[in-house]
Amino acid sequence: MNSSASVILLRLPLWRSRLLLAIIILWLLGLAGRAIYLQSMRNDFLQGQGDSRYSRVIQTSAHRGMIMDRFGEPLAVSTPVESVWAVPGEVKITPAQQSRLAKLLNIRDSELKERLLNIDREFVYLKRHLPPDEAEKIVEMGIPGLFLQREYRRYYPAGEVTSHLVGFTSVDDLGQEGLELSYQNILVGKPGNRHVIKDRLGRIVEDVGRVQAPQQGRDLNLSIDSRIQYLAFRELKQAVVANQAKAGAIVVMDVNSGEILAIANLPSYNPNNREKLDPKYARNRAITDLFEPGSTLKPFTIAAALEDGAFNPQTIIQTAPGTLTIGSATIHDAHPGGALTVTQVIQQSSNVGAAKIALELPKQLLWHVFNKVGFGSAPQSGFPGEASGKLRPYQTWRPIEQATMAYGHGISVSLLQLVQAYTIFATDGELKPISLVKLEGAASGQRVVSARTAREVRDMLELVTQPGGTAPQARVLGYRVAGKTGTAHKLQGGSYAADRYVSSFVGFAPASNPRVVVGVMIDEPTKGEYYGGIVAAPIFSKVVAGTLRILGIAPDIPLEQSLPQVAEEPLIREGV
Repeated sequence: MNSSASVILLRLPLWRSRLLLAIIILWLLGLAGRAIYLQSMRNDFLQGQGDSRYSRVIQTSAHRGMIMDRFGEPLAVSTPVESVWAVPGEVKITPAQQSRLAKLLNIRDSELKERLLNIDREFVYLKRHLPPDEAEKIVEMGIPGLFLQREYRRYYPAGEVTSHLVGFTSVDDLGQEGLELSYQNILVGKPGNRHVIKDRLGRIVEDVGRVQAPQQGRDLNLSIDSRIQYLAFRELKQAVVANQAKAGAIVVMDVNSGEILAIANLPSYNPNNREKLDPKYARNRAITDLFEPGSTLKPFTIAAALEDGAFNPQTIIQTAPGTLTIGSATIHDAHPGGALTVTQVIQQSSNVGAAKIALELPKQLLWHVFNKVGFGSAPQSGFPGEASGKLRPYQTWRPIEQATMAYGHGISVSLLQLVQAYTIFATDGELKPISLVKLEGAASGQRVVSARTAREVRDMLELVTQPGGTAPQARVLGYRVAGKTGTAHKLQGGSYAADRYVSSFVGFAPASNPRVVVGVMIDEPTKGEYYGGIVAAPIFSKVVAGTLRILGIAPDIPLEQSLPQVAEEPLIREGV
């Protein structure tokens, strides 16, 4: 055979060709089986894998409910803002863009660079709560890997005037203080979900639709009347400044409903700007802070005495020589009065008289009245951190403690507790429940003393504001007012400080048919005067005058019968 025409024929063995064919057929069958399995048995998995490449479910924020005063005036509202976030590994940015972005975000260029270099994280906030117009400038830069998230920022129109009551929220719109915290579950709402399609750069290219609509938070109407709140805050601020005091608080309560119409504290803060907020300024002193009430407690001692039946308003108490020694302690009166009626003990605020009355009463009876008006237990206002006060069991009282407790030493209360307690005198012996939210109609109270006792003490408290009493400066033109002064040394290191005082006044008006109870507390006045009748009573007068005008309460006496104190009238100071 010619070599150029030779043909080499290669033949595989028959078994090898059949084996190869079988392998190919089995491989094709395996692929077909796998396809059938995935299409029929794992369809959800494949669909999910596909969706994960382009489909996303993103959360949509719920709008936090408004907080308003009793007439719908906004005290806390949520405004839409944008938060800028990034996926560091996907950000493509030039040095010039980075410098401009840092300027728009108002952060240092080095800080921005550090966040964007953190490629181990898939999510990082660059700036929270930017105004929409500023966020739009960032969007216009077209930087891949940067995104916006719609959120809401809380704004407080009344600022420092209502800050201690309303409180504030965190950057995540969660209540942190005040009623924002108390009513978090009502105000917050529930976020919703939205189904979108994104491109490979994470940009939303299509909004498929809602998966779940957000459930907006409910609005909250407080019991506060903004007009009275501004009035109370203004007068309190002026008094704290004028008396160079450390702090102050005021509470205005509706006698009929138990609603708090105003509650203000100083020092205050602006909840719209909390970058340098000192936590001590955030305390609602009227509700959370305790103090010894001093002589403002005497009316409750007298009420217990009248309830016991052993005393009446005209019972004579010998207070001469103006001192009372019990063991190693001596109780003093600022103005020795000799023989005083029970009514005069209140009018002239005699410590000796109150102590002698208390020592004649069963300890259990005195404790029972104090306890029934709320001393020693939280007032159930719903405010976070409300104080319970301190009222020791009567079984532990020594005679000196029973005597000093009669005029407000050895017991501690909050201003809110004290104001609520005075409702038994403003009503016919009923203690009204407290409400910081708006109610419909009058509230039923709990009887503490008889109607007769309440009216008798009310008459005594009215004399306190008349010539011969300790608080003529509490008078209001055109109205009968009643109340009681309090001046107490502050405790410091386990003993009473000689030159630090708490000055207070609690009263109500019109005395003929009480509508509001007002309590004022000034902490450590240092301008010279420190008696409650001089420091706190004038604030009461101004706030009550304005409040009664706002509420449209008609005068109950001729103007000439309610003229303010004149210089010739003697000034009666109470014992401290």
